[in-house]
Amino acid sequence: MKFSIVISTYNRLHLLRRAIDSALKQTIPCEVVVADDCSSEETEQYVRSLGDAVVYHRNQVNQGHAVTVNAGVEKASGDWIKFLDDDDYLDVHCIEKMSQAIALCPDAVICSCIAAQVDIEEKELSRTPTFGPGLAFYIPQADIHYGMLLELIPFGTPVQVACRRDAFLKTGGWDSQLNTNCDDIDSWIRIAQFGHGIFINQCLAYRTIWPGAYNQKFSFIQRLNTNILMKEKIYSLVNKKHHNHLPEMEDIKNYLKLHWTIVAFKRKDLQSCFALLSASAFSFNNWRFLINVVYSRQSKMYHSHIQKNILLDK
Repeated sequence: MKFSIVISTYNRLHLLRRAIDSALKQTIPCEVVVADDCSSEETEQYVRSLGDAVVYHRNQVNQGHAVTVNAGVEKASGDWIKFLDDDDYLDVHCIEKMSQAIALCPDAVICSCIAAQVDIEEKELSRTPTFGPGLAFYIPQADIHYGMLLELIPFGTPVQVACRRDAFLKTGGWDSQLNTNCDDIDSWIRIAQFGHGIFINQCLAYRTIWPGAYNQKFSFIQRLNTNILMKEKIYSLVNKKHHNHLPEMEDIKNYLKLHWTIVAFKRKDLQSCFALLSASAFSFNNWRFLINVVYSRQSKMYHSHIQKNILLDK
């Protein structure tokens, strides 16, 4: 099994250096690919100065995040792709731990882990929660979309996720129409059609929370609309074994409206908060749905219809 770490970048050399360094310091050998969305010459000069340690691809014109990720995967030669944005970085054991878990589940096509959210000074702010039993376990393909629909399976952001390259290519890659607004989640949804998933209950990745992050350019209403689109895609793919337990799609939409209203309120964006506010905020069922989602995450009491098979026990 060979891993390729694909680092997408655009004019953030001060952060890119850290991302590349974390990839080159992995405890087992892996290919490092830098996919550059036509950054300034300074970025190109730095990456080329690293010589054969890094495979370099540069777009001739700026084409956006999704297209750049796709180009990086095309350039890669690994069986598995570890995604990495230039403002994030990896624990030195990330590829080693993922390789160990994948070796125990050769039919897996997607693997995720816990990530720490850090500020620009690398101070830890929070961590994504643990999920299920043991250090690592797999989720059968038939259960993945149901778990994603109810937000019980946290595949997460690119820094957390790796996937099998052949499964990625079968899906046609990331959707450039989304371009950093759930283009990653959209990809995980489609990749999960081709095999099992793995989750590792270890912090192997670091995601930087800062104003320059790509997703900060989207309004809360844009995020809501894309979130609904993702749920509709997932809904259509849920295995029929779960159909008796599915909530109505309209209830999920109302829950999402309530969720993003609360997020906007917490961020003190009152204009977005009032724009999002609707009858959903006054529905007891929607509040109950929201509370159940939060409780299931915090209490680790996950839905009994999702099967979790331990790969590595504590």
